Amino acid sequence: MKQNAELFKDCFSNLNVRYKFYALKLAGICIIAFILQLLIPGFTDLFILSNSHIIEIWRFVSAIFLHANLGHLIYNLFALALFGSILEGAIGSRKFLIVFFASGILANIIGVNFYASSLGASGAIFGILGALVVLRPMMVVWVYGLPMPMIIAGVLWVAIDAIGIFIPSNIGHIAHLSGIISGLLFGFVFRDWNERREKPKTRINFDESSLRNWEDIYLR
Repeated sequence: MKQNAELFKDCFSNLNVRYKFYALKLAGICIIAFILQLLIPGFTDLFILSNSHIIEIWRFVSAIFLHANLGHLIYNLFALALFGSILEGAIGSRKFLIVFFASGILANIIGVNFYASSLGASGAIFGILGALVVLRPMMVVWVYGLPMPMIIAGVLWVAIDAIGIFIPSNIGHIAHLSGIISGLLFGFVFRDWNERREKPKTRINFDESSLRNWEDIYLR
């Protein structure tokens, strides 16, 4: 619990007008969508992404907010609320949304070529994790009960999903890898952009009295 509190502290230490709690709002949308999945027969089929519905392009977005079961939902909600809030606080709400949706859509575009159907926010969340690997590499996180820097956790997640590709399961390992690669790329882009923006500009200051003396001597 102490470690999780430190992560939230890191997130909220840099809050400013850029922060609009979109990570928590997206988590709320996932909860609403899951309730509708339970209450409305056929709701999932209308918005899930599958090989037979790839022409319906909205499914590449809508499938992000659907989940297979309660455990799937809770796992993703925790990661989205925690790591999503940290990333949003670090790069601002607009850039956070770009990472979330671009990573989620890319994961679905690639994943649908390997799986019969796709649903869940995992691809988008792995995009968030990938961005944090670049932007917060030494931030300590707990993975499988062990504390480690974010960059080591990223290597571990990639290794697990790479191995998981060859082990039959209902987990979209290829979608996860697609998401984290997308997040890594965004992390490098935003890191370099911030460094260029924050780099101090060279300024040349002239002393007005000295300049006037120079004019009096050499221009008259």
